[in-house]
Amino acid sequence: MVISGFRSTFTPHFNQSKTTVMQDFVHLHVHTYYSILDGQSSIENLVEKAVANGMKGMAITDHGNMFGTKEFYNYCKRVNARLKAEGKPAFKPIIGCEMYVAHRKKTDKVFEKGDRSGYHLIVLAKNYTGYKNLIKLVSRSWVDGFYMRPRTDREDLERFHEGLIVCSACIAGEVPRKILSGDMEGAREAVEWYHRVFGEDYYLEMQRHEVKDPHVKANRETFPQQQRANKVLLTLGKEYGIKVICTNDAHFVDRENAEAHDHLLCLSTGKDLDDPNRLIYTKQEWFKTREEMNEVFADQPEALTNTLEILDKVEVYSIDSLPIMPFFPIPESFGTEEDIRRRYTKEQLFEEFTRDENGNEILSREEAEQKIEKLGGYDKLYRIKFEADYLAKLAYDGAKPLYGDPLPEEVAERIKFELHIMKTMGFPGYFLIVQDFINSARNNLGVLVGPGRGSAAGSVVAYCLGITKIDPIKYDLLFERFLNPDRISLPDIDTDFDDDGRGKVLEWVEDKYGHDKVAHIITYGTMATKNSIKDVARVERLPLEQANYLCKVIPDRLPDGMKMNLTNAIKAVPELREAEASPDERLSNTMKYAKMLEGTVRGTGIHACGTIICRDAISDWVPVSVAEDKADPGHKLLCTQYDGHVIEETGLIKMDFLGLKTLSILKEAVENIRISTGDVIDLDHIPIDDKLTYQLYCEGRTIGTFQFESAGMQKYLRELQPSVFEDLIAMNALYRPGPMDYIPDFIARKRDNSKIKYDLPCMEKYLKDTYGITVYQEQVMLLSRQLANFTRGQSDTLRKAMGKKQIDKMNHLEGLFYEGGAKNGYPKEVLSKIWEDWKKFASYAFNKSHATCYSWVAFQTAYLKAHYPAEYMAAVMSRNLNNIAEITKFMDECKAMGISTLGPDVNESRQKFSVNKKGEIRFGLAAIKGMGDAAADAIIAERDKNGPFKDVFDVVQRINLNAVNRKALESLVLSGGLDSFRIARESFFAPDNRGNQFLDTLIRYGQLYQMEQNEAQNSLFGGTEAVEIATPSVPSAEPWSPPERLNRERDLVGIYLSAHPLDDFGMIFHNLCNTACTEVGQDGRREELSKRDELIFGGIVTSNKSKFTKTGKPCGFVTLEDFEGSGELAFFGEEWGRWQGMLIEGAIVMIRAKCVPRFRDSHLYDLRVTDIQYMQTVKETLIETFTIAINSMALDEPLVSDLVTLINDSPGKTRLCFQIKDAESNNVISLRSKAKSIEIKRDLISFIERNPALSYKIN
Repeated sequence: MVISGFRSTFTPHFNQSKTTVMQDFVHLHVHTYYSILDGQSSIENLVEKAVANGMKGMAITDHGNMFGTKEFYNYCKRVNARLKAEGKPAFKPIIGCEMYVAHRKKTDKVFEKGDRSGYHLIVLAKNYTGYKNLIKLVSRSWVDGFYMRPRTDREDLERFHEGLIVCSACIAGEVPRKILSGDMEGAREAVEWYHRVFGEDYYLEMQRHEVKDPHVKANRETFPQQQRANKVLLTLGKEYGIKVICTNDAHFVDRENAEAHDHLLCLSTGKDLDDPNRLIYTKQEWFKTREEMNEVFADQPEALTNTLEILDKVEVYSIDSLPIMPFFPIPESFGTEEDIRRRYTKEQLFEEFTRDENGNEILSREEAEQKIEKLGGYDKLYRIKFEADYLAKLAYDGAKPLYGDPLPEEVAERIKFELHIMKTMGFPGYFLIVQDFINSARNNLGVLVGPGRGSAAGSVVAYCLGITKIDPIKYDLLFERFLNPDRISLPDIDTDFDDDGRGKVLEWVEDKYGHDKVAHIITYGTMATKNSIKDVARVERLPLEQANYLCKVIPDRLPDGMKMNLTNAIKAVPELREAEASPDERLSNTMKYAKMLEGTVRGTGIHACGTIICRDAISDWVPVSVAEDKADPGHKLLCTQYDGHVIEETGLIKMDFLGLKTLSILKEAVENIRISTGDVIDLDHIPIDDKLTYQLYCEGRTIGTFQFESAGMQKYLRELQPSVFEDLIAMNALYRPGPMDYIPDFIARKRDNSKIKYDLPCMEKYLKDTYGITVYQEQVMLLSRQLANFTRGQSDTLRKAMGKKQIDKMNHLEGLFYEGGAKNGYPKEVLSKIWEDWKKFASYAFNKSHATCYSWVAFQTAYLKAHYPAEYMAAVMSRNLNNIAEITKFMDECKAMGISTLGPDVNESRQKFSVNKKGEIRFGLAAIKGMGDAAADAIIAERDKNGPFKDVFDVVQRINLNAVNRKALESLVLSGGLDSFRIARESFFAPDNRGNQFLDTLIRYGQLYQMEQNEAQNSLFGGTEAVEIATPSVPSAEPWSPPERLNRERDLVGIYLSAHPLDDFGMIFHNLCNTACTEVGQDGRREELSKRDELIFGGIVTSNKSKFTKTGKPCGFVTLEDFEGSGELAFFGEEWGRWQGMLIEGAIVMIRAKCVPRFRDSHLYDLRVTDIQYMQTVKETLIETFTIAINSMALDEPLVSDLVTLINDSPGKTRLCFQIKDAESNNVISLRSKAKSIEIKRDLISFIERNPALSYKIN
């Protein structure tokens, strides 16, 4: 693995002022921004500074991790390519880590004994063996030793010591810490132990962080401690013959970054800059130049040159690898790898792997031998051959039921070609593993798997193996779009599973291949442009609204294609330039330090879908760490320390396991259908020409379906009138920025065939389905083969070159296109037009494989909505319970479809949203807050077993009161789950004649009943008699107001179901209000709102928080909610004192306000409230007249009778008028009721809105 080793050479430089020899030096203790919220240096800036300063190498030693190792290695590799081109010597990267060594053992985790900390130790990889051992140490410190920090111990250090160099670290290291604590015996013991284990590769480390500037706010206690430790370290070094080095424990790049780094420490610790007890560094920890280090350690020249000794010890090696393919366990009944070794000679393998699928020689001997070597040599070829033969067996077995036996020639040739490519690229094992977990998911785990996604759907072999469910031949999908010999990266099959099933599949994979061989992929969260401003602003105590304003003025995209970063944003946005130059130090410092901290790593996460499956333990190849499993709190997930951008370079195989909510919806809908109708739906075999489904698309009724539900898409569907599946694939591909411009032409061609034109008649074969328009990349590839005889590889190269605008490749291929087209007899001018058309559209052309797969999933959702609307919409709402805006939208859709959405009911609800016998949707029991799955299951199980409950007494008599406890029953009552028994909700909380709440009495009654029943059943006589206990009487109670009742309901189900507390005031919102609560709550819209003369809005107060500002003034924050959503209002000082009394929770108010600049020429706006009234007062005082308009042709006795009843039930103070319109004469008669004044109630408004013959107006 070692490529080469070299010894550094150095020409002494002379300091002209002191005439002393400057010693060469390299940094061996360096923290990058992967020492999260402690290091501030980017790897690029560190390396470039080191190279510019003439350093011959450097180490990175982040705290407890190797997160930055691969980025460091890759960047040095690029730098060395540049240096080589310039004729300069290479720069040597040293891979290391500042590890924490447990005070006792890494398995000891007792807080009181100090196990949450550890001694610091610098560990450097001397060679590839050392790198592997460093990986093991770091990985084990996370997996086994994590206790606040990842910790190693002496046992592991000794076990994995080979190839490692260690240094005693800063004053937090074991030796210096024991020196400073006066434990010289302990210090000596530690020195002796490390010297025994690591020999000449153990070094003592000195640091000097003297703060010389008296004006700098810095830690001045560290330097004296360092000097005390250094003095003893030098003595111990001489005594034991251990060499001493000097380091600077670098945490930031330049001296000027010290204050930015100080801000970072405040973020890390959650402290303010002026907190006297906060963590503070010496501010000397910058990446000092060789000259600066010589100045600091002028009296210790050997400590400087010893760093070069370490550099010379470090060998140059590669940490990358060829693909490390996991072994798929092939059944013994098929044979063994040894059988293959006996049966085939190396020459036979050579021919099989270096020729094409038909046995033709396509490579020179030299190229063929290079290919064999790239595949891992002959030893590995035997394994690949074995896996390839088994893959072929599975593929042909799967092909016969799909295509028939014997296979059609086209299919047989395609499978033969694909299998050959998979084999000769070394990937049959990859496909065996993927088909294994996909088929296990489908057949054994009960998981719904998607039909495929991305370019893998272009593989016939994948289709035959069950990896995908779309026939590539039927839809002209291409294998080489997915895999061809020119492809550099590994194959990438992304698989969709239903949300609940994804975890099951991952667990199955871990169990089969080994938990240490399967890992998730780490992600790094960095301070983006806006986040860096917000973070620094908090430390600077810049008011939140100012920080929000700075973020708001940053556009989503910068002009002229400038890269998004704060430096460029300042150039483009005048307001940011003003902030940067502001005399307000808090504002200017925010901009200054945000620029320095932008891009700093802020934390780690787990890739949403990326998973590694390895042949060996993953920690044999890359370092691993652990992360919390959000889906299973307390369970730790193994994850790589290198992220997805670079992980495949190390040879590890990445597979994407995606959770797709739509699949969960489909799975749930199918179950809903089975329960409510008994129909069993096989989604893989629904008719693709179903008329009802296409009718749904043609009418644009796609809310709740996959991919096609946006308003714009609905409009185009109504215009297009899709009639075949290919129409949906095309619309899916076209409905994106850029290609959308082609949609009107696409629609026009479908409607009028005369508009369809082909440049050459033969092009109809591949453009017919898209009405002569090139929509897909596959069409360009197929046509290039047909018109100009391009090979498969050339056609894929053309796709990539056009998509990425690779001009040189396009120019080369253009010549080949004209040459091949001319041989086929096509005119140059026509070929030129075709080429130019492709160039214009190629960057927009879409992957047809992906569009086809997702269009099939979309069709499945539309099919279910068209045929089983209630069951499907119930599933949609079940999977959107946490998104109230979406639930509201879907409920409106249900209403438009004539489907009622009802609250929970103990006799009809199931776990989630479900459909009752009347075709109405019921809210699920388990979705009620405070209910829980166990309680819901107990209720449903008892109801399914013994029938519906007769009354509340029957409920408590029968259900398991241990599973359904008081909290669950209370939630059931308040959410309306017991309303069907005709007992008012408030009665359950009213006192009975003994002063106990009826709910408690009811529970005690149920417990007594069940106890008596159990005793009777266990009696000598068998308990055939029914238990008789008097049922408690239901107390009367003061009725709750509608808002109180509905708010309690919403607290438990998340939305207003039975009614909305604002329903009685709906006409006020529709007729008087001009602003929504959501608009008021958005600071970003204040400037737009300032253009309105007056803002009138209203709603129900859902939250009221009273606080004090830092200056001691009172302030309040009120959340107001209307039909569209909620927004937060802020009140300060006297304004809060004036309005606080009216804005109590549950109050329904109308507010008048103005949006005004905070001060002259300000871009910040304040909302100034001018008046607040209770909505009931508005209703009684502002609405003087309520006029009901009636079409005389529709007047009949039932209509009049219903209207009179509603009016009589609504006495009030608003004047009532009628307008009777005679449709024949067009005359209008206006009448005023002298006897009746009314209160405008929801029931009356709803009756008028439901009746097309009636309408109303207010004034």
